[in-house]
Amino acid sequence: MSGQAAGGGTLRFRAHADAIMEQAAREYRELLREIAASFEPFPEYPGSFFSYGIEVEPPPGGQGEDAPGCVVLGEDGGLYELRIGFEADQLDTDDPATTRSELRVPLDELSPAEYVAYASRAAEAALALLEQGAAER
Repeated sequence: MSGQAAGGGTLRFRAHADAIMEQAAREYRELLREIAASFEPFPEYPGSFFSYGIEVEPPPGGQGEDAPGCVVLGEDGGLYELRIGFEADQLDTDDPATTRSELRVPLDELSPAEYVAYASRAAEAALALLEQGAAER
């Protein structure tokens, strides 16, 4: 087989693989919206003052330098990086809620493969909480 023929096949295979991953990402987006909507009420993120979310463990290999920090599933079914910090100009107050900063940043820049990796972990975490709640009833 010539290198040119092999290269054409490779491009076709890569396009097919990319299409499969994009379809999986679309289906996970829909699934996560449905799962999130089934919570009543949606859980607060542990230790937060203002944020709701289910913690998503990073996928294997997902802890690199460019990987998002604390990833959560939001009540809308979206994946977010939760950034918790303190407002330096508010540190002289006695109210800890006024010094705390909680920001959810949508993870819109993930590739379909990265999204699927995080979404599968988000689905598992959310389903475990739903099953736990059902068992407690």
